[in-house]
Amino acid sequence: MALWPTHRRIALGALALTTVWTLSACGGDTTTASPSAAAPPASPENSLAAQVPDAIKSDGKLIVGTDASYPPNESVDPATQQIVGWDVDLAKAVAQKLGLTAEFQNAGFDTIIPGIQSGKYEMGVSSFTDNKEREKVVDFVTYYSAGTSWATLKGNPKQLNVEEPCGKKIGVQQGTVQVDDINARSKKCEDAGKPKIDVVVRKQQTEVNADLVSGKIDGMLADSPIIGYAVKQTGDKLEILGTAYDTAPYGYAIGKNSGTMKEAVQGALKALIADGTYKSILDKYGVGDGAITEPVINGAS
Repeated sequence: MALWPTHRRIALGALALTTVWTLSACGGDTTTASPSAAAPPASPENSLAAQVPDAIKSDGKLIVGTDASYPPNESVDPATQQIVGWDVDLAKAVAQKLGLTAEFQNAGFDTIIPGIQSGKYEMGVSSFTDNKEREKVVDFVTYYSAGTSWATLKGNPKQLNVEEPCGKKIGVQQGTVQVDDINARSKKCEDAGKPKIDVVVRKQQTEVNADLVSGKIDGMLADSPIIGYAVKQTGDKLEILGTAYDTAPYGYAIGKNSGTMKEAVQGALKALIADGTYKSILDKYGVGDGAITEPVINGAS
């Protein structure tokens, strides 16, 4: 991959990844990824709350920017119009540990990090991959580990080979690290004198999913929990190819000028891991394979 080390959410100027699952190609359609039971509230800890800067805790809220179109991580429940997902539940628990109430604001992915820099958002929670380029402008607290996975139609009728997809029609969502991934693979094909990959870039992952189900593309790639969820939601119409690769951490994005906020968030995550809340939330959504044991600040490698 080029500059960005895996997963959904890529470049600062082109961060526009989303994944709403639906069988239609309408970008505005969403399907809830949330189990019906709400996550139990986490108990606040005074020692952690004391680390939250006054400018953030003064109103009792944690203003969170998210691109809610990436189930099961974050999406909009069509029945309630609420932002839901395991990423959302976990961030709510983090806020509760800090004595705050998380307030999520749905935003375009490419606007979230600039919004953190300007002070519009106090934290970004949107399946951001923690990488060195992003760490230049925001700080991260890691909370999950994900890789890139591929999917195709059940039975792989187009005989797609992840290691050599030359000449195949492959879908990705714009602004994601997977765009860099597939473009690099296509160049490798051309350099070897083979047909380049026909790369189909969509604004939302939901459109990529729909293209694959309808047979308009031969395969797709996205973050591993997103691919796994899409396969599950299609009722066995898709299958995963190979294994996840380029594993890297998701991180909460926090402003460079936020004082001890990153240490407070890290402490909250450690407390949630220790008391079992963290595992409970991930297991409820079936994404426990990406659990970590030690959140770190700016953990890009």
